[in-house]
Amino acid sequence: MTKTSLMLGTALSLGLALPAGAETLNLYTWADSISPDLIQKFEKDTGITVNVSSYTSNEDALTKLQSGASGYDLVTPSQHFVKIMIDQGLLEDIDAADMPAFSNLEDKWKHQWWDPKNDYSIPVAYGTAGFAVNRTLYKGPVDSWKVLFEPGADLKGKIGMMGAPDEVVSAAEIYLGVPFCTEDKAEMKKVYDLLKAQKPAVATYSSDNISNSLAGGEVAAHFWWDGEELKARTEGAPVEYAMPKEGLVGWLDSFVVPKGAEHVAAAKKFIDFMSTTENATEQANFYSHASPMKIDPAKAKYTPQNAPEIFPSVPVKFAQACSPAAQDLVTKVWTDLLQ
Repeated sequence: MTKTSLMLGTALSLGLALPAGAETLNLYTWADSISPDLIQKFEKDTGITVNVSSYTSNEDALTKLQSGASGYDLVTPSQHFVKIMIDQGLLEDIDAADMPAFSNLEDKWKHQWWDPKNDYSIPVAYGTAGFAVNRTLYKGPVDSWKVLFEPGADLKGKIGMMGAPDEVVSAAEIYLGVPFCTEDKAEMKKVYDLLKAQKPAVATYSSDNISNSLAGGEVAAHFWWDGEELKARTEGAPVEYAMPKEGLVGWLDSFVVPKGAEHVAAAKKFIDFMSTTENATEQANFYSHASPMKIDPAKAKYTPQNAPEIFPSVPVKFAQACSPAAQDLVTKVWTDLLQ
């Protein structure tokens, strides 16, 4: 959070008056996902004060918007949750296809199934969910989900999993050959049985502080995201991102504006600002995930040669928005697993 954001938060908490005409923008994003330098640049360029709050799962973001009157102006959910939010009437129609940001978006990300007319969303980053290992603690192969889901003795009690079911269940489905969003109880029982059998080998179910947990040796393997592992590796951590032959879970996060947001115009300014070639390049270099925008290759920090994590050599299957019946099965699997 920037200094000006902290000042604003203090003023609000003490009931103090803000300067006349002060404009704010309240972001609710994945933890540590937006470049602080770009936030400061946006504040300087526009005079708009930016407040940042964070989450670590799509489920948390959805719950916050479902509660109503969240107070947020921009959120960055993944593709299947964008679809759910649209279907539930939780987002503002911002005519995204008519925004300057849309013209800098790579064609392959336009008019996708989660927002066919691009009325509601502009993509900001994409990548994969998989798992990483600490190479000082685990010396074996990382070419299959079997390593994580059916671990050998060298990983028993040394595995970390996410604290929410979204990508974990999808990964288990990929490994087992179970269709995403199946409504078949027998198929989902296969997923449950796999995760239940894995559970004695799991030290923690948490989406927080994964870098410290894995690099520090608290666990030897952890379900993780590509770019987060990349940042840890390039900072010297002894970690490696797996390339399971069965494939990785794909995700694409987008800027969306919650229904009833107070600062829609400021939100759209921020989206356009973040989507220019210059700023999208800087954001990709900071976040260490692939950008869906047209970025400057000459200034891009990551390439297939130095960042295999974000240029995967195995299939990538993007998570889908499930029917209520299918989602209920996912929830039941997870609830029963953690009991």
